[in-house]
Amino acid sequence: MPVLNERAYLRHAVESVLAQEVGGPTELVLALGPSSDGTTELARGLAAADDRIRLVENPAAHIPVGLNAAIRASRYPTIVRVDAHSELAPGYAAHALQTLARTGAANVGGVMHAEGRTPFQKAVARLYNSPVGLGGGAYHGGRTEGEAESAYLGVMRRAVLDEVGLFDETIRRGEDWELNLRIRQAGHAVWFDPELSVTYWPRENWLRLARQFRATGAWRGELVRRFGRSNGLRYFAPPALVLLVVLAVVVGVLQLTGVLGGVASILASVLVYGPIVLYVLLVVAVACARGGGDLRQRLWTLAVLPTMHLSWGLGFLTGVLRGARDTVDASRLGSRNTPLP
Repeated sequence: MPVLNERAYLRHAVESVLAQEVGGPTELVLALGPSSDGTTELARGLAAADDRIRLVENPAAHIPVGLNAAIRASRYPTIVRVDAHSELAPGYAAHALQTLARTGAANVGGVMHAEGRTPFQKAVARLYNSPVGLGGGAYHGGRTEGEAESAYLGVMRRAVLDEVGLFDETIRRGEDWELNLRIRQAGHAVWFDPELSVTYWPRENWLRLARQFRATGAWRGELVRRFGRSNGLRYFAPPALVLLVVLAVVVGVLQLTGVLGGVASILASVLVYGPIVLYVLLVVAVACARGGGDLRQRLWTLAVLPTMHLSWGLGFLTGVLRGARDTVDASRLGSRNTPLP
């Protein structure tokens, strides 16, 4: 478990891991980044109270670096990746081990079920669980078991990780997808099992959400630079929306200044403004749909869905054009989260 500024979530995440029963020895290796909210002190206290918890340092604060440090320090043949912002469902590990044995896969993952506490976080969680929000990947609500492109978190065979070379430490986001690409290229299967479920707690405010999605989009753009068509077509929808918005602004300026008029103006309006109007109607429909929550949650949905798409799309274009470079997910830095009840 890589950990950075997760004081509000760490105890619950650790408890959900230690409650797993697999009929054999287990350990939890925490890779500690330089937290500023008391997370490190909490982690040390948890480790002092349970000898199954081991600590390694991750001064770089990068997720793949921390994951590799934890994996190298681990002692058992199965690696279960967990997240400090998540909670494993009861029986998760045991069921995943059974699926590994049954399918012969190298990596098994399940559904990322997002939940929230505040109206904002509930709106984000609902969109995480919707194909409209995050593009319909299997782990965002798929129901059909079978081979998959990637796996959320993942329960992995250590031997396969050693074979393909662990996580690529030059990739700051999307490291799971890239690792699973190498696993599949090596001839192994990545498996999705909808019976596996992990609770995920999204970011707590609008700014952190925008930062998270911009960074994630930038690294997907970097992955497109590196791996081209291995990336699915759904990743190109948000940047297309950003380009459409930019084009609409340009057309609007040309119309207001009189440069564009007549039939050309009408045609441009239909081709450019039409899709944007349809997108706005889609956002309103999602906010008003059944299960949208109370009025505050629905109002937040109107802001959250475009934020997710536009932030991700803007980051993607930046990543494609110049590479992700040193882009990091700044949404976890300087965290002052409210503890979970």
